[in-house]
Amino acid sequence: MRVSVVIVTFRNADDPLRCLEALARSTHRDFDVCLVENGGQEAHAALAQRLPATLPGGQSVRLVLAPGNLGFAAGVNLGMASTPDAEAWWILNPDTQPEPEALAAMVDRLDRGDCGAVGCTLFREDGRIQSYGGAWRRWLARPISLGKGRDADAAIDAQWVERSQNYLNGASILVSRTFLDAVGPMKEDYFLYCEESEWFLRESARRIGIGFAPGARVQHAQGTTTGAGAAIRAQPRMPIYLNERNKILLTKDRYPLLLPIAALAVLAHLFARYVRQRAWLQFGYGLEGWLAGLVGERGPPSRLRRSARSARCDPRNLERDPQE
Repeated sequence: MRVSVVIVTFRNADDPLRCLEALARSTHRDFDVCLVENGGQEAHAALAQRLPATLPGGQSVRLVLAPGNLGFAAGVNLGMASTPDAEAWWILNPDTQPEPEALAAMVDRLDRGDCGAVGCTLFREDGRIQSYGGAWRRWLARPISLGKGRDADAAIDAQWVERSQNYLNGASILVSRTFLDAVGPMKEDYFLYCEESEWFLRESARRIGIGFAPGARVQHAQGTTTGAGAAIRAQPRMPIYLNERNKILLTKDRYPLLLPIAALAVLAHLFARYVRQRAWLQFGYGLEGWLAGLVGERGPPSRLRRSARSARCDPRNLERDPQE
């Protein structure tokens, strides 16, 4: 199976280069790599200087410059559109390092023919599971990471994962052409967060089905671009804002009748997560995002749009500024 690996990057050359080093050791050899740089011409040029034209196994590596910061979903869609000859696409975060057998295991699961997309065993550097797959709780507008916190070497009940999951973690997803043709591309107006959940919660995706390859092990650093992996009282505005906003947008898009209940549940979770930790700034960021979702804001958050119009600052640095 011919696979195109799609990696969306943003002004961070070190992570994708480490990811490519891991991909070079893949036992499944029939793939190419397409990186989409969302960070502008300067970042594109800096990454291009360091990228190899091919991996040691002969797999081609190409770099596409996005016309501005498109966000994750639009970057993925651009990468898939730029590789039209692929039979499947492996959507991979730049801060991941797949083990050599990962792609082969995912391709084997996809080849069984009873699903259109396959997830993997995502684990952290500390040897704990981040996710086997995800279960979206629609009444709560809350994603649940299956297996989170377990030992990465523990036995996995793959059948339980496949029965329990209804979406796949966007850090590592293998999707078939059949899936893409039936379900369509990712929804781009979320900009960042929840777009992979919405993708798999569509009725067409549920009919096709999603699988799980326990032997596909992928290490994920998580949050190296957005800062979402920081301690709770150090997390920047953008990931919190967008995460909370997009939970509301997903509910509007997929389960509109549940919005009153789900919105209250999201608000209660904000109190439980941030107020209990006295993370007052972070609670404020989340509350802003919650309100933005209720009024229907889509695309980049308004603060990011304003900062992007100014050449004087990096939007990510603005989001990290505690004085805002």
